[in-house]
Amino acid sequence: MNPESDDGIILRVHPLTETSLVVRWLTAANGRIATVARGARNPKSPFAGRLDLFLTAALSFQRSRRSELHTLREVSVIGTFSRLRTDFARLTQASYAVGLVELVTETETPVPEIHQLCREFLRHLEMSPCQPRSIYALEARLLALGGLDPAGAEENPDPETLHLITALRDSAWADLEHLKPGPETIRKVNRLLVSQLRESWGRLPRGRDEALGG
Repeated sequence: MNPESDDGIILRVHPLTETSLVVRWLTAANGRIATVARGARNPKSPFAGRLDLFLTAALSFQRSRRSELHTLREVSVIGTFSRLRTDFARLTQASYAVGLVELVTETETPVPEIHQLCREFLRHLEMSPCQPRSIYALEARLLALGGLDPAGAEENPDPETLHLITALRDSAWADLEHLKPGPETIRKVNRLLVSQLRESWGRLPRGRDEALGG
């Protein structure tokens, strides 16, 4: 069986043996997959410096016939998003995003729209001030991709709430910082998103309050 190629985002990395790592990816064509990077913990490994959290990369892997843990062959880094690992607020939001993506996706089920959304979110988080509205926007967009549009979830919503939830869902990421909602509108949108997330996926990932700065 020939190796397969894909573009992916590293969601999690953890040791497997004294020399190897398990790397969990969200990929464009294969969805959420797990790979073993054999020898990656050795200083002279070709994987050295290429398997950190939130990196985006082109990868090749050999699919396993016996399990869902495939063999990682090559990695070519595309984006590092280094600020996400050195700034605590950004790290907290990126980690919550990983938990959210894991909640709403299934293993080895292609989700190219979610892969693209995740890349856009990480790029925005790297470049822009860390704000709760980034999390709200990610949640609103994931809900919309899942077929549950938060903008249509309530009958007769007040105009301010409808405007904010629509902007969070549809605006360019760079335009989010220009939104100026009042505290009550933010509370209403937060309650709406929490309700819809629980209705769609049964629960919220850990760390939401921390990601929102709570």
